[in-house]
Amino acid sequence: MADDNNFDVIVIGAGPGGYVAAIRAAQLGLRTACVESRETLGGTCLNVGCIPSKALLHASELYEEAHSGALAKWGVKTSGLELDLDAMHGSRLEAVGGLTKGVEFLFKKNKVTWLKGHAKFTAKDAIDVAGTAYRAKNFVIATGSSVMPLPGVEVDHDRIVDSTSALELKRVPKTMVVIGGGVIGLELGSVWRRLGAEVTVVEFLDQILPGMDGDVRKEAQKILKKQGFAFRTSTRVTGARAGKNGVTLTLEPAAGGAAETIEADTVLVSIGRKPNTDGLDLDKAGLATNKRGQIEVDHDFRTSVPGIYAIGDVVPGPMLAHKAEDEGIAVAEILAGQIGIVNHDVIPSVVYTMPEIAGVGLTEEDAKAAGHEVKVGKFPMLGNSRAKTNKEGEGFVKVIADARSDRVLGTWIIASVAGTMIAECALAMEFGATSEDIAYTCHAHPTHSEAVKEAAMAVTGKPIHI
Repeated sequence: MADDNNFDVIVIGAGPGGYVAAIRAAQLGLRTACVESRETLGGTCLNVGCIPSKALLHASELYEEAHSGALAKWGVKTSGLELDLDAMHGSRLEAVGGLTKGVEFLFKKNKVTWLKGHAKFTAKDAIDVAGTAYRAKNFVIATGSSVMPLPGVEVDHDRIVDSTSALELKRVPKTMVVIGGGVIGLELGSVWRRLGAEVTVVEFLDQILPGMDGDVRKEAQKILKKQGFAFRTSTRVTGARAGKNGVTLTLEPAAGGAAETIEADTVLVSIGRKPNTDGLDLDKAGLATNKRGQIEVDHDFRTSVPGIYAIGDVVPGPMLAHKAEDEGIAVAEILAGQIGIVNHDVIPSVVYTMPEIAGVGLTEEDAKAAGHEVKVGKFPMLGNSRAKTNKEGEGFVKVIADARSDRVLGTWIIASVAGTMIAECALAMEFGATSEDIAYTCHAHPTHSEAVKEAAMAVTGKPIHI
């Protein structure tokens, strides 16, 4: 095999975990290649996930603010407003194009070789990409995840869409049913609701946002309902039939009971994601997946086969781009003989609705289940001067601390900029901070982040502004 086809590291997949791992490995002096079958780099996140959805979320927020008359409260009067959906999609594609080209530039800058095509293992130290054989001392599997199908509901990308085709609707549906009350469903449901759709969320569980803090789940549903969302919780979808004029959905209670049908112009299937491990011919490398299709790894991302590592959505843990990125950096440093570390107990999560919803660490329920005696401090955004001035008073900050040590175990936020505010809480937890540490840290005034300080003050004493 030619030397050009031999590498120190071959990363399979150029999503947030894969491209970051490849760049970091190259920076550390390893001869690195990255396999990607898409025409552009960046994986699901940059192409059809995080980035385009945030572009539409932002655009739809601007539209709703102008269209609803909310700007008039600020003395900005508008008339003759109309929606140009094609232009909105154009801005989305512009954002995607700029960022994916940026990753391609970084590959060239750091001398990462892009192997274009689909990778299949032919041995534990070799792969085939588009008919060409390549070898490496080490492989990193970072192939990400894809949409989880729902039995009885066939996605046609027209009337029945998934999270990818929901970004590309050519018209605003009059009615939309979102199957699944998780992060992606609520975000994309928010986009189309702001643009004029009547949105109903059908969730199998008794509350939306599974895995998040109980107070947050209740408050989020209350806020979204006030915005116009309708919710059908404790309900399962058993079938969907697309017709010329819409979709007929069959529902029944999650606990069992009589079925009913509802109609919608468009249905979004958003019940989760599954790891992309099919088609890699893992068996030829001596690898197997668990029952969920994931690749099991140890603390250093090693699989059961020496020389093969895995990160991101293909391994157990939350399917989050920033988790994959941190794992990408860590695995590259490990391969270069350094120490690579990811603290999986401090991985923030964010829902980009308006207001945003964010959390890091344990929920109050999980902290108690783990045996902690807890103290909780809450502070409403209505008591925060910047939020109140901006007419963004919905939500709160909740700090959960161990009652004995005062160490912060988790923080949960509903606020317009919760995704930014949560970074402070993650950093505090990474350094083992107590609620008192946060409470006695000076925060700039007036900022939304003062609510974090006040919530921390509420854990051991009393907040000032409520």
